[in-house]
Amino acid sequence: MSIQTDTIAAVATPAGPGAIGILRLSGPRAADIAAAVFRPLGKKGLLDRPVRTLVYGDLLDREGQVIDRVLCTYSRGPESYTGEDTAELHCHGSPMVLTLGLEALFVQGARQAGPGEFTQRAFLNGRLDLAQAEAVADLLDAQSREGARHAAGQLSGALSRRVGEIYSALVDLMAHFHAVLDYPDEDIDPFTQEQLARDLTRQETALERLLATYRRGRQLSRGVRCAIVGRPNAGKSSLLNALVGYERAIVTDIPGTTRDTVEENVELGGVPLRLIDTAGLRESADPIEQLGVERSRAAMEEAELILLVVDAAAEVTAEDAELTRAVTEAGKPWIFVAAKQDLVERSTSVGLIGAEVRAAARTVELSSKTGEGLDSLARAVAELFPRDAGSGYGELLTNARQAQAAQRALEGVRRAREALELGVTPDALLTDVEEALSALGELTGQSVREDVTARIFQRFCVGK
Repeated sequence: MSIQTDTIAAVATPAGPGAIGILRLSGPRAADIAAAVFRPLGKKGLLDRPVRTLVYGDLLDREGQVIDRVLCTYSRGPESYTGEDTAELHCHGSPMVLTLGLEALFVQGARQAGPGEFTQRAFLNGRLDLAQAEAVADLLDAQSREGARHAAGQLSGALSRRVGEIYSALVDLMAHFHAVLDYPDEDIDPFTQEQLARDLTRQETALERLLATYRRGRQLSRGVRCAIVGRPNAGKSSLLNALVGYERAIVTDIPGTTRDTVEENVELGGVPLRLIDTAGLRESADPIEQLGVERSRAAMEEAELILLVVDAAAEVTAEDAELTRAVTEAGKPWIFVAAKQDLVERSTSVGLIGAEVRAAARTVELSSKTGEGLDSLARAVAELFPRDAGSGYGELLTNARQAQAAQRALEGVRRAREALELGVTPDALLTDVEEALSALGELTGQSVREDVTARIFQRFCVGK
């Protein structure tokens, strides 16, 4: 781990006017630099006050002029977020105040922090492991309650502890074996082949279960791609608007209004969805509408969940039946949505296709106008994407890097077990165990390369 010798500073709150704006510093001179631009109201200076105490006073610009009345606090490393000396100035959320304050910090010797550099320093200084650091970004990007809870659990170390249990068991296995080889005169019980096979099988199972969490973890962090498909004027855009809570898509009685895909993030049934409202699927001579239909079909192919919307207040057509077959043959989770239930009494048809597909998919009857049936849709989504009962919050793999490391660890342990069954001597198969340990180390950052960590922290915002 490298020791940082410079002090960084950044605005830690979103751009634009706001109630509060925060200037954050970290590094060897963080407290001294903060004290140079902050004048407390009272006889004691900032550094004469206890650490982690909010002090009221004035923020000074680069020329020593008062620009705001603020709160300031500082901490000493290693008992801080980054493991270094840190300081924060809590100002009014004026972009100009924050700009002038940041300039003053630069004049005193701080430099602009890069994206994720505060959290990167926390990792380099051993305050967070890599899985916890990635959880910070997941928490910032969380689009649902479940996603936020999972990121918070991972930040608290839940995934690291789960990985650590497997890592520790493999280390114990190797340590015991090497002790038998290196100290033959000591009274150390040697491993039997049955014991080795049992221990390797146990960790192989643990890694399989860990890797199986990736699908759910990815959905929590990125959202489930959900395509809303159907004929023109079936009620797709009205459903999107009802789910997001405002008029996101244009709704008219004219078929074909939606020409391009419209995307929004929502939480439904505790599941984060990336809703994609598509153009109505039908044959058309209009080249623009044809392009929209092509994009709709592409969205359906890439989706992880399909909502097939049919106008329950209109006559069922051959296009409805053909689209239903296409969705069924796609082989993906899908829900049949009989929309416009508030208009059903005026129609002679009540969505006959709904009866035909009840065995193949969940059927929900709803009205986007009145909201009736939206709770049923939420329950159907929750049933299709249930929470993993075997994993607590924070114990799921959430990105491809983590999944790839877990996969390599699993392959290493599996090769070791298979080699043991083929009669390979234990000292030879332990090479595979070492490779598994190296892969597990990448999960938490014990053995990860610097270029990999650099890419990870590039996704963070400046000031975090």
